[in-house]
Amino acid sequence: MPHESPGVILEIRDGVARVTLDRPPLNILDIATIAELHAALSRAAAEESAKVLVIDHQGKAFSAGVAIEDHTPGKVPEMIAEFHGIFRLLHSIAVPSVALVDGMALGGGCELAVFCDMVIASERATFGQPEIKVGVFPPVAAVLLPHLIGRNRALEVILAGEAISAPEAKAMGLINRVFPVDAFRDKADEFISKLTSLSAPVLKLAKRAVDENLYRGVSDGIAAVEQLYLGELMQTGDAREGLNAFLEKRKPVWENK
Repeated sequence: MPHESPGVILEIRDGVARVTLDRPPLNILDIATIAELHAALSRAAAEESAKVLVIDHQGKAFSAGVAIEDHTPGKVPEMIAEFHGIFRLLHSIAVPSVALVDGMALGGGCELAVFCDMVIASERATFGQPEIKVGVFPPVAAVLLPHLIGRNRALEVILAGEAISAPEAKAMGLINRVFPVDAFRDKADEFISKLTSLSAPVLKLAKRAVDENLYRGVSDGIAAVEQLYLGELMQTGDAREGLNAFLEKRKPVWENK
């Protein structure tokens, strides 16, 4: 059964924890919706059966961003604390996350999408950080985008404030895949099913191996990954099963432990 609140739906099925923004048409993130999103993500993070977290949307926009009304002096401290709490929570979630974008992802909506581990978009999707046009800048994007697309491209996105098409976003490394509109849902499900067909603990450990060593020096990073590989990965039954299945020329049977 899905867990529903006025602006967010959480459904857990077949190894997927799907959090859907449901404030069409634009899925504006006001303080109340941000709190609902945080609660849904917290429940998803605690779901042991989940192998993948998906952030999805109803309506023509993934999200057009945080409500301008919540940027006023009386509300902005609470808004920033609540909104940035979403990203701290996402950063801590062990399973890989995938954003599905079939429309606009602007401002805080763009930050939410590209903060996920992978982004799947339709050809009509657009991305952008237009905050500069109303006299502010996007804090999360300022931290994240230089790591994703490099300093100069990040400055262009943030300082120009212009919308970027899905093919442009893919070319600059901001998103992973772009699919035709008519085939978007089927192709996205196919992409997600490839992940859910794999071992849950190995997915989590592989994500950790990338994230924990992203900013280390090469020598320190290799040493840390060696410890993760030998001390944790090779102690799982699924690692042994996967290797044995290959040698025995059969399909592995994951026990997710």
